[in-house]
Amino acid sequence: MNFKHHFTATLHWTSQQESPERQSTRISAKNHHIKIDGKAILEVSAAKAFKGDPTLYNPEDLLLSSLMSCHMMSYLYVCSQHHITVISYTDSAHALLETSGDGSGLSSIMPHVPLPLLAVNDTASCPSLRSAHH
Repeated sequence: MNFKHHFTATLHWTSQQESPERQSTRISAKNHHIKIDGKAILEVSAAKAFKGDPTLYNPEDLLLSSLMSCHMMSYLYVCSQHHITVISYTDSAHALLETSGDGSGLSSIMPHVPLPLLAVNDTASCPSLRSAHH
């Protein structure tokens, strides 16, 4: 059975955020807001390398975070289907953004998930579960 899940977000940016210095150099302010109904407004900017505010999340942070989160939820789902209780799960991923003359960007994302802490008698099944959720 197929299910459709819809997600909606609104992004708002305005040039009124620009300082006089930025206006004179034609560099736009990078800060913007993302709003999703029922959730806190997300303050976002470009990465520091692209003259964004380094104290705010940037699109690359959010992409990496969403992939890590989806990876974990898939693993937890597969474990639940095999009646395995996961006690703890930690991921530490790294994304590489390479820029070139043609404007290409994100080139790789490398998750690093040590074997999660499981409540199970047969830990030999864990590596096969790890590959099953990919």
